[in-house]
Amino acid sequence: MNILFVCSRNKWRSSTAETIYKNNQNHIVKSVGTAPSAVVKVSLKDILWADLIFAMEKKHKQRLTEKYPDEMLQKKIVVLDIEDNYEYMDRELIEIIKTSIEPYLSELNN
Repeated sequence: MNILFVCSRNKWRSSTAETIYKNNQNHIVKSVGTAPSAVVKVSLKDILWADLIFAMEKKHKQRLTEKYPDEMLQKKIVVLDIEDNYEYMDRELIEIIKTSIEPYLSELNN
């Protein structure tokens, strides 16, 4: 399964999630940002590639839906409600990401 993690600048939250799950043999993961200043900016190719999208905040889901309205109709997107209060690989951020995402991954693996 292809999983896409999305935040604004792709510096801390989504890139932390990608780092956490990049060695999972059940999934292929990528991270992107929605802001013009993002390290890796989201593209149509990313949206088409993704089977499941985890957005850090509601505004990220809204931006994806506005930019790719037709493509997003067919996508499963989960809003994690993780605010931009952490740096890359912050221990608390790692715990929040794992706690938020694990139920979805467990469901997929069953």
